[in-house]
Amino acid sequence: MKELLLIIVSSALVNNVVLSQFMGLCPFLGVSKTTDTAAGMGGAVIFVITLSSFVTSVIYKLILQPLDLTYLQTIVFILIIAALVQFVEMFLKKSMPSLYKALGVYLPLITTNCAVLGVALTNVQKDYNILEGTVNGFATAFGFSISIVLMAGIREKIAYNDIPEAFQGFPTVLLTAGLMAIAFFGFSGLI
Repeated sequence: MKELLLIIVSSALVNNVVLSQFMGLCPFLGVSKTTDTAAGMGGAVIFVITLSSFVTSVIYKLILQPLDLTYLQTIVFILIIAALVQFVEMFLKKSMPSLYKALGVYLPLITTNCAVLGVALTNVQKDYNILEGTVNGFATAFGFSISIVLMAGIREKIAYNDIPEAFQGFPTVLLTAGLMAIAFFGFSGLI
């Protein structure tokens, strides 16, 4: 239990996938305009990363390792992630059309989100068992969700400020992301 708690804190805060490892920046910067869409993207990423961590761990431990096919891990992981994202996309289109429309092009981009593949490969590199890999996936995705919702909240507040013309738009977003990364660096002494 102690090991799982360390994985959760480490993956969500200390080694935050966006602000410490700089993976998943495309949806982080693109979808964080409002907290509603950011929370929706966070939920979709939590679902995809957690499920893909579980499925890739099972396939790696029960099929690729015993058959000595570990060299195929990246290709297999990409195929699994693509299938799961298609499932999420169909589910959101049918059950939550407004969120599906708000996420727009960023929903299919979860397939190419390096954070999703990065978690699956991290699980293999750290030799996590299936439970530890799934917990790592959930915690990493939760850390992504924390980051994107915080960024969206800050961006909503910044919209009401008087910002010099040269800093309006994307420059302010990049400065905000940099300051958030520095703030999350403070968690590095936690573990």
